[in-house]
Amino acid sequence: MSTSTRTVLATLSATAIGATLALTPTYAASTSYVALGDSFSAGTGTYARTDSCYRSPLGYPALIARQKGLALDYQACSGADTSDVLADQVGALDAGTGQVSMTIGGNDVGFADVLTECALPGWLSDCHGEIDDSLVTLRTELPGRLDEVYGEIADRAPNASVTIAGYPYLFNGRDCSWATFFSGSEMRRLNDGTAELDELIEARSAASGFSYVDVRDDFAGHAVCDRQPWINNLTLPIDESFHPNRAGNVGYAAAIAPSLVGSPLSTSRMATAQSAPAPSVRSQAAAVLDLELDSKAHLRQAKQAGIRPGEIRSAVAKLRSGDDRVVRAGLAELQALDARVSDGG
Repeated sequence: MSTSTRTVLATLSATAIGATLALTPTYAASTSYVALGDSFSAGTGTYARTDSCYRSPLGYPALIARQKGLALDYQACSGADTSDVLADQVGALDAGTGQVSMTIGGNDVGFADVLTECALPGWLSDCHGEIDDSLVTLRTELPGRLDEVYGEIADRAPNASVTIAGYPYLFNGRDCSWATFFSGSEMRRLNDGTAELDELIEARSAASGFSYVDVRDDFAGHAVCDRQPWINNLTLPIDESFHPNRAGNVGYAAAIAPSLVGSPLSTSRMATAQSAPAPSVRSQAAAVLDLELDSKAHLRQAKQAGIRPGEIRSAVAKLRSGDDRVVRAGLAELQALDARVSDGG
């Protein structure tokens, strides 16, 4: 064998060995899955909290990991915004990370504050003002925040398949809870805000080279007041409210899994039953009583909105009754007063 032939073979062998060594960590990393994000990724809404961040075993990241044999590093945390992802979560990423999923952005634009304000009776709330403030943040600050988070993920996990998911519409145009007072126009604006947030997330994630999953079609027909809701209505504990329930997390998992692992999940094996019943009439009445609608300050606001204070006092008094039928009547009266204000009449 000539010297030149031996040199060529040695070079080829070294190249092959190097390629094999290079493939080994990539193969191992393919099962490494880091779930980043906020409460929608932490599984809030499934009534299965495990720690202060929630991190439910019934959240969509856990469902995907179990069925696809991925090694899950559950970093998502209820209440997280983009700054929290940067400070507390992305440290789990490295060159060996194979899969990354995330929902983020809702808390940056005040998800909880907006819903809390809009759920109040129309004569007490400034729902549209709160939505306006949220949209200012969405349009002026959130694009840069998302770019920073996405850039950090790309730098820290250069070999990962990264999937960013959006948020579902919460409302179908009907408020079916006695304890909330969403008007039709408020629900439309809240859904419109979700659409604008999702469009921004899609654009910025695509610019970063990540996969984007739009879940709004998946959740169609499963809003809070639909016959088969995938999202909790107002409930107790309060932080479970307006988040995907167990069925909703199955829906998220089915939508996200193909982008991460290249194949759909078998959803028939995933538990979908809710673990908590709908709030009772009395618990809803208690939530309304906590608003203190018959306080002097609130009665003044009601009067300014064209509602006689006596109407409020009468309805609130019924909520303290020992008869469920009377309690339900009081709740219905308060809903009718709110509708009167919201409809301008």
